[in-house]
Amino acid sequence: MESGRTQTGTGTGTGAARRRGGGGPTRERLLTAASQLFAERGYERATVRDIAARAGVNQALLFRHFGSKRALFGEAVARGGLEQLRTTPPERLVETVLAGMLASPPDEGGEATGAGRSLETLLRSVGAQDEVSAAVTSLGADYARALATLGDTDDRALRADLALAWLLGIGLMRVVIRKRPLADADPAEVTRLVTDAVTRLMRDPGTRHAPGDPSPCDPAM
Repeated sequence: MESGRTQTGTGTGTGAARRRGGGGPTRERLLTAASQLFAERGYERATVRDIAARAGVNQALLFRHFGSKRALFGEAVARGGLEQLRTTPPERLVETVLAGMLASPPDEGGEATGAGRSLETLLRSVGAQDEVSAAVTSLGADYARALATLGDTDDRALRADLALAWLLGIGLMRVVIRKRPLADADPAEVTRLVTDAVTRLMRDPGTRHAPGDPSPCDPAM
């Protein structure tokens, strides 16, 4: 167990945690308890002790299976994302992602809810080179592949990456930076605008223009 504690923060992601801990019902109970508490309280306020207590196990087992709280968070993120991909048709994926991203307004004290705090932790972890970042990177590839099925153009993989980058940017601007008017915008209106734009991006083959040709958006046309 000691070696499991010293391997945290190596950027090896969820695969390392699986090699350390294996599978089994204890691991599943810990993942379920962690997912619930991260959603209820956010990453910082969901303690290892409380996660283990809700799972009905000794907290030492948490470190044996996952190595660290952060690695557990990364696996919980991966598990939730894969479940969302499994149960959501590609044509509803953008709407579903936005629903989770936009439905966590600040509480009466101006702080984000538990789900909002977990989302903020997730977004701040992008590019951090740790277990959470590894989970986000892997999930991003899975989401991009799902989005690419919405298009039939030769560059649909690029278009899917652009759509995914936009969704991450919306999350950063609304949840982390909290820039207005996006931070206060009506979720239904944001969802309508974004889904319409992504649909056009993925399905409209567009028209290629040679350098110097007037753009279709040129006011002079």
